[in-house]
Amino acid sequence: MLVKKKSKLTCVISITMCIIFLLTSCGRNNASSKTATEENLQTSLSHAGYVLDQVIVLSRHNIRSPLSSPGSVLYTITPNKWFEWTSGTSELSTRGGILETEMGQYFRKWLESEELIPENYHPTTDEVRIYANSKQRTIATAQYFSAGMLPTANMAVEYHEEFDKMDPVFNPQLTFCNSDYAKDAEEQITDMYADTIAELSDNYDLLLKTLDFEKSEGFKNGEIAALDTSDSIFTFEEGAEPSVAGSLKTACSASDALVLQYYEESDAKKAAFNHNLTLKQWEDIAEIKDIYGDVLFTAPLIAVNVANPLLQEIRSEMNTDGRKFTFLCGHDSNIGSVLAALEAKDYSLPETIEKKTPIGSKLVLSKWYNPSGDIFWSADIVYQKTEQLRNISILSLNEPPAIYHINFSNIEPNVDGLYSDSDLQKLFDDKIAEYDALFDKYISKAA
Repeated sequence: MLVKKKSKLTCVISITMCIIFLLTSCGRNNASSKTATEENLQTSLSHAGYVLDQVIVLSRHNIRSPLSSPGSVLYTITPNKWFEWTSGTSELSTRGGILETEMGQYFRKWLESEELIPENYHPTTDEVRIYANSKQRTIATAQYFSAGMLPTANMAVEYHEEFDKMDPVFNPQLTFCNSDYAKDAEEQITDMYADTIAELSDNYDLLLKTLDFEKSEGFKNGEIAALDTSDSIFTFEEGAEPSVAGSLKTACSASDALVLQYYEESDAKKAAFNHNLTLKQWEDIAEIKDIYGDVLFTAPLIAVNVANPLLQEIRSEMNTDGRKFTFLCGHDSNIGSVLAALEAKDYSLPETIEKKTPIGSKLVLSKWYNPSGDIFWSADIVYQKTEQLRNISILSLNEPPAIYHINFSNIEPNVDGLYSDSDLQKLFDDKIAEYDALFDKYISKAA
């Protein structure tokens, strides 16, 4: 695709089940016994006995202001004044830029420690690619990451569409759809998530209490009704993101804004509009937006469809000669749909209130050689813990971000938790082919 504009500016833990619930990890730097809920949480991306050859990062943008502008439901659902943001609607905040620079610096130190890059690395044209969706928050995130990782290289951020337009590679839109597909997709979502949505009643009650909903203009004038777990209405259209109308959408907007406010506002009580929320209650509020993302983007029929452009992009990067590092900057829906399409095993991230795709999180695919020259890949989610986000903690190899190893349902790792190159490449090929099969089933044969 033609680039129209540029912007300047370990070893994986092997869990061996022993008697009496003993978990023993081996072969990874800084490995230690883990609790059942943290068995995949690592302290390093490195893998003892292997040589790092390439890294591909699919990143969510860092902290932004809410997507809703003044005058929207977000501003009528509460009588309280929202945090005074340092950025315009939906744009990366000052804190988000600082945090992303920290993450870039962490990756720089890691890559230098693995001798993939030298200190003050100035890559050749093909060695490093930094490619972002054409939205302000993604371009800016990529620029800040680059500033941290390659501070003297003056790298340009590649983006393909007119500024503030969604790039089809990152747009989680349905690339095909008809009535039969929409019917089957909705049935699949209902089968997978109807009970999960129904169980959000307590989350909704907590959200409305935190917002002081009954004192809001929206409640007083009848514009906004109490949240209902049974009023979801789904819409599926070719060329558009899957969408849901009803309480889940309204609650997600407020949940998203509160979570972002919690990251930005140093006074946790003030962030909760003068309510004393426990960490568990913050997790319950964040769970609403997590479930919203799962519902819209992770059902198999949806994920294979909306993630197909990114699956092809990542697959291409895995096989680009001379490429050392790739940074693809998009959204939580991108990470969620890609992992769902690849059939990643279900996970719940520790030490963060967002359990699936925390703000600024990264799906990291790293390529390694063993002494025999065999190629392997690791898949990990790297993210700043909630306290690291709130405190703007300095990251280092000794004080790393959270690193969570991802397992897949349909391929098996070796004893060090790494996937063979042939297995991972085939997994991508199979899921890209699955898209073609779905297109043939619903569109070609129906024509």
